[in-house]
Amino acid sequence: MRGVGVIEFGGPEALQVVDLPEVHAGAGEVRIRVHAVAVNPTDTMLRNGGRAAALADVPPPYIPGMDLAGVIDEVGPDTATDLAVGDAVMAMVVPNASHGAYRESIVLAADAVVRAPAGTTHVEACTLPMNGLTARQSLDQMALSPGQTIAVTGAAGCYGGYVVQLAKAEGLRVVADASEADEQLVADLGADVVVRRGHDVAERFREAAPGGGDGLADGAVQSELVVAAVRDGGAYASVRGWGGTGERGIAFHRTMVMSYDHRADLLDRLREQAEDGTLTLRVAATYPPEEAAAAHARLEAGGTRGRCVITF
Repeated sequence: MRGVGVIEFGGPEALQVVDLPEVHAGAGEVRIRVHAVAVNPTDTMLRNGGRAAALADVPPPYIPGMDLAGVIDEVGPDTATDLAVGDAVMAMVVPNASHGAYRESIVLAADAVVRAPAGTTHVEACTLPMNGLTARQSLDQMALSPGQTIAVTGAAGCYGGYVVQLAKAEGLRVVADASEADEQLVADLGADVVVRRGHDVAERFREAAPGGGDGLADGAVQSELVVAAVRDGGAYASVRGWGGTGERGIAFHRTMVMSYDHRADLLDRLREQAEDGTLTLRVAATYPPEEAAAAHARLEAGGTRGRCVITF
């Protein structure tokens, strides 16, 4: 079985096609023939050694990937699920050594897998699970109420875009940042107000939400630069673990999507929202496994709108 991974950590060129042993579903599990995997920033962190300490006692290859779509080809014994062989599905993967999404076949717990949105391709479906669940978790953590205002940085990205669309579906007023080139995209995603990104973005947010937003989802990882956009006693969600400053009574939340593993209920709700048009699935480009390095290089170059996808 083919996978894409690293033997030695490094830049995009460190990625290579590797042989992996065949896997089979055990009790409570399903096996998925993987057809598409999305390339995310977290994948580049594994590839370049950002998580080397956690893998110190584990032999390579190390396989990145948290998003996949494919077809179930095996259901393990004593598995309570309504999924069946032949179903098109999607799932989030929590990588562990060779257990990452960049592989032709993977075994996952059945409660981490849901049907893919009807009418979507594998390439489209694989862009939803991890980013959608991350956006869902940030909103759950901040627990804002209809009519309140949320600020979103990095709104043109996948996480930011999903936050915008989910927040609008929940009755929030959305103020989002964008470059000049992305203003129309972010407006089309549903932002009520689009402000120009930049070092003074907190001031721009404050102009659109006098007194500050009730919450802020920091998809652009601007941390100290944007915290001033949040009102006293408001909420802030960080996707990179920033714990905040403790200032002005702001509730700082670390969004760690791994804790939403095995949440098929939440992922299935995202499926429904993709089907009803609440969420937009965006693909930038597709690559064969042999060109995974090019996909990583494109992501790290910045400016990608939608996900690069590796197809098997």
